[in-house]
Amino acid sequence: MWPSIIILGFVTVQRLAELIIARRNTRALMARGAREIGADHYPVMVALHVSWLAGLWLLAPGHPVQPVWLVLFVVLQFGRLWVLVTLKGRWTTRIIVLPGASLVREGPYRLFSHPNYAVVIGEIAVLPLAFNMPLYAAIFSIMNGLMLWLRISVESRALKAAMFLK
Repeated sequence: MWPSIIILGFVTVQRLAELIIARRNTRALMARGAREIGADHYPVMVALHVSWLAGLWLLAPGHPVQPVWLVLFVVLQFGRLWVLVTLKGRWTTRIIVLPGASLVREGPYRLFSHPNYAVVIGEIAVLPLAFNMPLYAAIFSIMNGLMLWLRISVESRALKAAMFLK
């Protein structure tokens, strides 16, 4: 039971810290004239992630930890950190467009258009698999896929419009 609680505790603290960073960065960007796009779907995305984590807290304790999936989850955390370090003050959990700012094309953005979402796709699937919960991983992966389909389309349109206006 303790390994799953330690892992879930880490993920919970990590997500809370990220929300603090995201809120700080959002405020700073808005103070520089940025605007938020797609705010209407943001609460749904938050509810999805909260439900995913809360469900893991409810169901995962007591499940044996599968080392291979846990190692993959740790690797994904390095990907998450790479994204945060690359974006610095531009990283948020919202879609924030700063007029006149160029797209980031460094770090993982040289390889993927949306590396943060690639990490999230992995995390949503891999952490439940680390607790031997494949059905849970599949259900939340499908819901996350639908959410990201909407979010990426909104973000891509916003970024294209911002680049066009430059």
